[in-house]
Amino acid sequence: MTALCRLLIALLLGVPLAWAEDLPLTRNLPVPDFQNNQQDAKPYDFDAPPGGMFRSITMAEGFEEEMGFRRTHEIVPVRPTEQFPPETPAVFIVFHLHQHYQAFQVFGRCFPENAPGLSPDTLVSQDAMYMALEDESGYLKLFPPQDRWTPGRYKVEIHAGEEVNEMSLVGTMRFTIVAGK
Repeated sequence: MTALCRLLIALLLGVPLAWAEDLPLTRNLPVPDFQNNQQDAKPYDFDAPPGGMFRSITMAEGFEEEMGFRRTHEIVPVRPTEQFPPETPAVFIVFHLHQHYQAFQVFGRCFPENAPGLSPDTLVSQDAMYMALEDESGYLKLFPPQDRWTPGRYKVEIHAGEEVNEMSLVGTMRFTIVAGK
């Protein structure tokens, strides 16, 4: 920086001339030094329970509605579990969200992962919940096929957005239907 530039900066800012001296800058650093290193980046796991906008998400036998901290309706899980009997009338996925600035929908699509007699590509059950701006919690309700769950392991794809597509997947939940004694 020239002496004239330092003088002008000092006069314009009304500071002593010593304050307008050159800052010790590191010159000619390569661009990769300012970028995130790939080995430090943790990839997002779409085959795990969703994170990001979800503060919490859990499977349960039911839900209750309580008055929340800000006098809002808060959905809370009843008897959280990942194992259900075949007679279970519905499997609930209860979730709490971080603050969001746009309304959207949360979708749940249930597929058998390891259930005898059911193809893994078969859509067993699905549900969606519209989340308005003021909503902080919600639930999905998955009904069994033909009034009864087939014992085995199931996975639920959780999608968020306006419709289900390959870009709306945010995570996967799993539950097990165990045969009774």
